[in-house]
Amino acid sequence: MQGFGSAGEYLRFAITLAAVVDPFLAVPFFLAFTSAYDAQRRLRLARSIALTVFGVLALSAMAGRALLDWIGASVAAFRVGGGLVLLLMSLAMLNAQPGGLRQSRDEALEFAQGEGSGLVPLAVPLLAGPGAISTAILAGERGGAMHLAAVTGCIAAVSFLLWAVLRGAAAVSHRLGTTGLNVATRLLGLLLAAFAVQTMAEGLKQLFPGLA
Repeated sequence: MQGFGSAGEYLRFAITLAAVVDPFLAVPFFLAFTSAYDAQRRLRLARSIALTVFGVLALSAMAGRALLDWIGASVAAFRVGGGLVLLLMSLAMLNAQPGGLRQSRDEALEFAQGEGSGLVPLAVPLLAGPGAISTAILAGERGGAMHLAAVTGCIAAVSFLLWAVLRGAAAVSHRLGTTGLNVATRLLGLLLAAFAVQTMAEGLKQLFPGLA
């Protein structure tokens, strides 16, 4: 994700991250998991999920570059790999499905049996999974205190949106219905696919300058 510096670029990052996290995809899962909860307990879980997603993604943005340096991976290579992850996620979203990158069969079974605290697998890996973490790392890799503060602010805004959607999950589900939620997910998947291809193209141009 290059060209940061203008408000428009940070807005693009926030929109992309919102598409990757996709709060609407989480609505039916959240309602199923909290079906036996009272209103207060459901609100507490929504807040905990949003805070967990914020913490995971903010930490990824701040420490991602150091992690790449530690494992000896270039940013260009990570762009290609991260873009591929996002592309696979977008294809699943176009089918209105979470996909294996967000939730494995074992995790889905654990969820169906009502095991876990709700933070797993709802917060991680359904929302703050490989795709969202990759997006945060790519956004934060430029470093600089002001840049990281702006990226963290974008992550906070997306986390707030997630909290708002989960807080009103019952109303959102009632108004949009299954079809409406699927349409929202498909639209976000289409935006994500475009961003994924762009990210891979930028990485390939850095790895192979002759392609430019």
